[in-house]
Amino acid sequence: MATVRFTQNLQRHASAPETRAPGTTVREALDATFRENPKLRGYVLDDQAALRRHMVVFVNGSEITDRSGLSDPVPEDGEIFVMQALSGG
Repeated sequence: MATVRFTQNLQRHASAPETRAPGTTVREALDATFRENPKLRGYVLDDQAALRRHMVVFVNGSEITDRSGLSDPVPEDGEIFVMQALSGG
């Protein structure tokens, strides 16, 4: 199972403890996590189940490429890190 971690910033809006989730893709692992924590889903995914514009997800330190389908692979012992994207000027 993959380890799923969320930044402290998300913790201000919804409980987001580190979890272990089954799945071979980001979608599968996040869906398993959100089944246990449905409130958190709305902060991470939009109404089309795509990653919100202000969110970013990394698998083993690399940013995912499929923001809508979340089909990026996750190794059995992988780490998924979900955070708010930073921008500035």
